[in-house]
Amino acid sequence: MKKKLKVLALFDAVRPTKIDQDLSKEMKTEDWKTEKDVFAALGALGHVAEHLAIFDDLDFVRQKLASFAPDVLFNLADQLKNNRGFDQNIVSLLEMQGVPFTGCGATGLVLCKHKGISKKILGYHHIHVPNFVVIPRGQRIARLKRPKFPLLVKPVKEEASYGISQASFVTSDEQFRERVAFIHVIAEEYIEGREFYVSIMGNQRLTVFPIRELVFREVPPNEPKIATYRAKWDNEYRKRWGLQNQFPEDLEPALVAQIEEMCKRIYRLLTIEGYARIDLRLTAANEVYFIEANPNPILAEDEDFAQAAGKAGLTYPQLIDRIIRQGMKTARG
Repeated sequence: MKKKLKVLALFDAVRPTKIDQDLSKEMKTEDWKTEKDVFAALGALGHVAEHLAIFDDLDFVRQKLASFAPDVLFNLADQLKNNRGFDQNIVSLLEMQGVPFTGCGATGLVLCKHKGISKKILGYHHIHVPNFVVIPRGQRIARLKRPKFPLLVKPVKEEASYGISQASFVTSDEQFRERVAFIHVIAEEYIEGREFYVSIMGNQRLTVFPIRELVFREVPPNEPKIATYRAKWDNEYRKRWGLQNQFPEDLEPALVAQIEEMCKRIYRLLTIEGYARIDLRLTAANEVYFIEANPNPILAEDEDFAQAAGKAGLTYPQLIDRIIRQGMKTARG
């Protein structure tokens, strides 16, 4: 029988908190579904679990580690002071404290968050990536020669499709200049094809879960099929355009094996630890293109990662327990 553990679940908050903050109201909202699901699973597993939500006071982490003395920290904090750019800094603190924690380390988070760096690394290792260019904020662009239009213009360091809308799809220099005027962006060639999400977990030995696909049922043939922020998170928008996440049933086993091996290579090249979701595009010619890597993807029970694990035979509590046990064995630093 597995030992029951003391687990500290670390969340982020959108406003200042207390170290013993009552989160019962937040846990009833849609925004906190992942936190609620994970915390419920910890209880179902019989672990002794407490939570800590941080906004701007990282000393709370040190105090809670001293008072609760957890065996492992379940890290669900991906922002500080409402800034998602600090997720790797939070993890760096945990690494320096020497506490076992779940998910990816600071190096993997940095490499994956900067879409230009991750694509340069993978392109160097002969993995298909769209042609792209990184444009710093405020840089004047007279005319773009490469990559070729149409392009997707998106923030270079955001994730979960933040900052991506239909207006991100540009077909002219004028549209491009308008889109890049105010933010640090990556502009990459639009890859026409199917959108796949591949969930992986592990460190030395990797487990690849069944592939998920975002299907665009009602989008007209001449319109770009892109995973905008609304396409992922706005239920009314998803219904209107027939957007569904599902398991594809028409993929040849050889192609599935090729995708799995490619995603394992990506995972290792970007020094990801713990668990991640790799986003891909598959063209009509069966060419597989890397789009982005998402360490520590959303773990809500009804989201792609947990759904893929379930398809592979893991119940949700079993998945959470495996993430915990793996985090405890991960060598950091």
